[in-house]
Amino acid sequence: MPLNDKLNAALASREKRLIRRRLPDPNADDHLVDFFTNDYLSLSHSTDLRQRFLHKLKDSPHVLGSGGSRLLVNGHAHASFEARLAAFFRAPAALLFNSGFDANVGFFSSVPQPEDVLVYDENIHASVHDGMRASRVNARVSFGHNSVDALRSTLEELIATRPGLQTGERSVFVAVESLYSMDGTLAPLLQIVEAVEELLPLGNGYVVVDEAHSTGIYGPQGRGLVAAYGLEDRVFARLHTFGKALAGTGAVLLITPLVRDYLLNYARSLIYTTSLSYANIVAADCSFDMLDEGEAEKLSRKLLDLSTYFLASLRRELAVHRISPVLLFLPPHLAVARPETPSDPSTLPTPIIPVLTPHPRPLSAHLRVRGLNARPITWPTVPKGADRIRVCLHASNTREDVDRLVSGMIEWAESWDMAQNTGKSDPAVEAVAVVQAKL
Repeated sequence: MPLNDKLNAALASREKRLIRRRLPDPNADDHLVDFFTNDYLSLSHSTDLRQRFLHKLKDSPHVLGSGGSRLLVNGHAHASFEARLAAFFRAPAALLFNSGFDANVGFFSSVPQPEDVLVYDENIHASVHDGMRASRVNARVSFGHNSVDALRSTLEELIATRPGLQTGERSVFVAVESLYSMDGTLAPLLQIVEAVEELLPLGNGYVVVDEAHSTGIYGPQGRGLVAAYGLEDRVFARLHTFGKALAGTGAVLLITPLVRDYLLNYARSLIYTTSLSYANIVAADCSFDMLDEGEAEKLSRKLLDLSTYFLASLRRELAVHRISPVLLFLPPHLAVARPETPSDPSTLPTPIIPVLTPHPRPLSAHLRVRGLNARPITWPTVPKGADRIRVCLHASNTREDVDRLVSGMIEWAESWDMAQNTGKSDPAVEAVAVVQAKL
């Protein structure tokens, strides 16, 4: 079969299964209320951040490009920004990458050594999987999502069967995220670190935390959950990205000087690419000005308060309207309100709220017609049977926006249920058919 035929057949298969991905229309979302981007603090629309950026850009000696790979051109802006980040996050050293994906691939493909073991949360990001596949480590073991008991069992079995882990000659790397992007769950970081330290007392257990979605939202000055729990000295490596809540581009790994030196020599995703442009560095630097000055903390408080409001409203309306729990429902960790307990991350509000439904595309289309943009997430991004609308809240969203979102979801569920029970299509369902076809 010619190549074009094979490619077309693969795309046709995805089309038939309703999982074909497409780029959205760049002009279609301008008038819609944003419930889908990762711009959690709404800094991409901040006039304050824009003015800071333009002012700093005007005074910058370098603006365009970066000149090449970091190993060829180590600009003053890049070096000074890394020094700032190391101090801000209270880390021994920092190393910039072009993206969080590049950072994870670079770290996991190079730092773990042959005969070491990679242990990872089953919901870990795709970039970690790509890095692990490119590594020289054959032993890669997952554990149940956010389950400290499962992690303990996994480590105990590995230690019992691998003498090198008992003597400290071999290492275990435990990869987790602080805030998971699909389920909006927060990792029990303190308990994870304690389990690793207890079971590997010789210090050959290394916890690596991806803070991409928690940067700017949690912890003092938005330094993340590792900082919130005071674990900076007990976590081996941290990843923070600039492209989500901070409205920038790029990422930083917080590591030891030795690991930094090693990555400069072995991380292909750093060595063989042009580094971030000066303009990218200036923009990210301005975002950290806002974190330093406490502006992000104010926005974060508003954001997390809105999350609590949204969940309370949706729970109430689902119950009042007796919406079928098969048609529209919250996952178990969000379905029932629990008192907020800082020591228990599962009770803390997050800006990411999955609303589960077997019909995410029709629901998303229904909301879109009503001026609300909440995107469907389906397999293979999430497991089969875990389809959803992933609601991402923002500091610029209002309670009125949230009320419209909740009422739109309830309206869709009632229309869908009526259509299924009567065999007649409700006008509200028919109205979104054209929109659904484009999602």
